Amino acid sequence: MESSQPNEVLGLDYWLQWQVLVSALIFMIPAAIAVILLKKRTVTEANQLNSTDLWVPCWRKLHPIWLLFYRAFAFAAMAFLLYEIVAAFGFFVFFFYTQWTFALVMVYFALGTVVSARGCWIYSRRPLSQSGERDKFLKKETRDRKHAMTSTSEEKEAKSEQHAGFGEYLMQMVYQTCAGAVMLTDIVFWGLLLPFMTGENFQLTLLIGCMHSVNALFLILDSAVNSMPFSWFGLVYFVLWSVAYVGFQWVLHACCVTWWPYPFLELSTPWAPLWYLALALVHIPCYGLYVLLVKGKYAIFSRMFPRSFVRAPMEKKDA
Repeated sequence: MESSQPNEVLGLDYWLQWQVLVSALIFMIPAAIAVILLKKRTVTEANQLNSTDLWVPCWRKLHPIWLLFYRAFAFAAMAFLLYEIVAAFGFFVFFFYTQWTFALVMVYFALGTVVSARGCWIYSRRPLSQSGERDKFLKKETRDRKHAMTSTSEEKEAKSEQHAGFGEYLMQMVYQTCAGAVMLTDIVFWGLLLPFMTGENFQLTLLIGCMHSVNALFLILDSAVNSMPFSWFGLVYFVLWSVAYVGFQWVLHACCVTWWPYPFLELSTPWAPLWYLALALVHIPCYGLYVLLVKGKYAIFSRMFPRSFVRAPMEKKDA
């Protein structure tokens, strides 16, 4: 990683350049569209997210506790790597989108650990059978339980355990955001930055390599086991996440920083609008790649392991 150059305040002339105004529109328009879609989705949302989606594996014979152990391990491993990178380079690393995304994936696994722990507690009190009732949980047919509740209090308790709360919705949003962000981070690093930036100011190390690979690896492995719904609507969260990072960089440069962590964010060149447009458009294939991975999971595993894999609907209208 490079060290920042001496700080100085950028003048008004810098921010009034035509390419700066055009670049601002390029990332402000998608942000406005994303906010509008998010508001409409909140108002018209019809289906409720089922909390069991977040902790019941998509494999019939796999106990939920294994998903809990995996998420706890992933969180601990990523926390260790983040600690090592901060110890080596300081908090300066959070200038980079990589560390933003890495920290976000950590948040996902932290939330996943808590949600899975709660789910395992529910499972221990009322375990699901390996076939019929378990499939009902995954397919949202919770009203036709194999063992009907006998009291009103038990029914209310079951509904509260099935209904997703704020933590579950937040976990689902973070999951979909991470999906696109890890694809963007790793593809840009390995395919664009590394081939052109390796030199005296930057050397690839094992730690840096892990930072740009385990984020996607851990998330993809989690997707191979979990039953969480995944839809194209998650692109909205991904776009807002990237817009927040770009806005963060612009605020820093408006205050005192002149050094850009990524060359393609530089605004002084007339090519800046093309770079920003390319960055905006690349969000679609990056998120689409993860959509294909999830679709491939259901298409391939359901054929290869028809008795073990539970195929749940991927496209749902939840947050």
